Amino acid sequence: MDSTITHQHFQLKKNTPELRAGDRVRVHQKIKEGNKERIQVFEGLIIKCQHGRGINGTFTVRRISLGVGVEKTFPLHLPTITKIEKLKSAKVRRSKLFYVRGLVGKKARRLKREKEDKAVWEDVIAEGDESQNEEKQEEKSEITEKESKEEIETKKETDKEPEKSEEQTEEKTQELKKEKE
Repeated sequence: MDSTITHQHFQLKKNTPELRAGDRVRVHQKIKEGNKERIQVFEGLIIKCQHGRGINGTFTVRRISLGVGVEKTFPLHLPTITKIEKLKSAKVRRSKLFYVRGLVGKKARRLKREKEDKAVWEDVIAEGDESQNEEKQEEKSEITEKESKEEIETKKETDKEPEKSEEQTEEKTQELKKEKE
């Protein structure tokens, strides 16, 4: 039995983002509610990163929501994470910023030497999914070609008889005026 772990076994993301404690990020995650799917955004401060960039890698994001601190731990290779935006980055001397839990107000929002460090990471489509997406795009292009042909045919038909349609509309407007009187 082969014991090597590949990207296909656990669907590891190939280009994982460079995240550190002290970064202010915006995490876009797919949420499924019934048969609908939407993207939910969770914005906050990364207070810890654990287990590196491997399969067990996680990062915890903390934010203040309605005066209450909310922390959410995301696995780095979670398939529902579609995008991670890095808004700001602060130079911190700790790997885990648990002291932020005790801070209130402006102190909780601001870290020393915080600077804007914008970077966006988006999930790349897996190799197996590319062939499926190509098939879907081909189907869509075929459908759009059919629709465009139908539109051209309908335009030709309306161009042939524009006088009749104008006459009919004039007659209808006159009939409506007579009915009102």
